Amino acid sequence: MSTTYGYKRTVVGAHYGWKDFLVQRISALLLGLFTLLVLCQVLFSSGPIGYDTWSGIFAPQWMKALTFSVIVALIWHAWVGINSIWYDYAKPAGLRLILQALSAVWLVSCGGWAVQVLWRL
Repeated sequence: MSTTYGYKRTVVGAHYGWKDFLVQRISALLLGLFTLLVLCQVLFSSGPIGYDTWSGIFAPQWMKALTFSVIVALIWHAWVGINSIWYDYAKPAGLRLILQALSAVWLVSCGGWAVQVLWRL
């Protein structure tokens, strides 16, 4: 007859949180490289920085595609961070669900607005 004392812990996979870790690191790297690319284009452009310069930077199709992928990476990066905060500090499940839903709506709205701005250039 075996007796178990204490709290019985549910064992989850050994890779718990690994995906979030990778998303944060890869998206941060992409955001940093994109920032350096845009900064170099601005610094090495001739003439004053105005609407025409910005429009010229984002006019090529490859730059629009890259910017779109950076917008998606930024939203995903922010989601992982915000979600971690809600899991750590919003203990009631109902409150956490409401905060996550509001965060998701806010992030999708910001992403839609960013894409709309991008395609107008």
